[in-house]
Amino acid sequence: MTRMNKAFFCFLVLTACLLLASCGGQTKGKASTADTIALTPCPSFSADSAMLFINEQCHFGPRVTGSEAANRCGDHIAGRFRQFGAEVEEQTANVTTWDGTQLPARNIIAHINPSNTDRIMLCAHWDSRPWADNDDNEANWHTPILAANDGASGVAVMLELCRLLQQHPANVGIDLICFDAEDLGTPQWAEDRLGSSDTWCLGSHFWAKRAKADGYKARFGILLDMVGGRGATFSHEGYSMQLASPIVSKVWQLAGQLGYRQFFPQRESGHITDDHVNVNLIAGIPCIDIIPYYSDGPSSFGPTWHTIQDTPENIDRNVLKAVGQTMTQLIYNEKP
Repeated sequence: MTRMNKAFFCFLVLTACLLLASCGGQTKGKASTADTIALTPCPSFSADSAMLFINEQCHFGPRVTGSEAANRCGDHIAGRFRQFGAEVEEQTANVTTWDGTQLPARNIIAHINPSNTDRIMLCAHWDSRPWADNDDNEANWHTPILAANDGASGVAVMLELCRLLQQHPANVGIDLICFDAEDLGTPQWAEDRLGSSDTWCLGSHFWAKRAKADGYKARFGILLDMVGGRGATFSHEGYSMQLASPIVSKVWQLAGQLGYRQFFPQRESGHITDDHVNVNLIAGIPCIDIIPYYSDGPSSFGPTWHTIQDTPENIDRNVLKAVGQTMTQLIYNEKP
């Protein structure tokens, strides 16, 4: 993911407004204008279980798109979703990287209650960055990262949600989408960085084109990106506010009511090129990005972002719990 310049942002927003209007993208049950939202009883999200799922993914090593480690880990993720009662769909496509390399990418989609046409979607990317190009040590810039947070954490939250939904069915249909090839964007050390924003989020791009062609509809979407890092807090991301602000309001309100205001402060941050942009602009589904914002340090995405330090040891169970329980409450609060 990257930050996007304001001029291009204005163009995208205009395009999105026209697209969402034409597709009729709506949320059923918009954010409450009252001080509180009535909380439907829901199960407890287990951060320990989510941590297990992070460790399982990292056990395969870096899951770089098209690699043998990615193939084995993808099979494992799909198998876990099936174990928890989901109907699994896979999409494959060849994607082109910044240097023209063609790689086979694979999206993994878990459908819960697939016969219900009233749906919501949660998504995350499951691939690893091929290069630790933000590492302090230049010798590591061509080293793939383990991606415990930047990839595995969002998938782990969705796996735990799937496990809970098997035990406690919800009122709506749910799609849990694992995007591949999010983190193949042009490395910082590349000499030619022209058009680099088009080299990110390739899996969500081909998913969104297919979703539009197939007429896929969802009330809204939530993107979970880097949702387990130590010290993480989550601000109102710019595109999320512009394109799906009622969902932002609802999520942050629920988080506050659940006692997680320290993780979800009421503040805004910048505009991030991430998978939710494709979900909004191409698929026409209002989708927000839950992504950390660090006001201090070398990167606003956190100290382990695109470094070899993105390992399970730097995951905070308290952050996983805050995000996971808020998502659990959000799902069970949705009425038919």
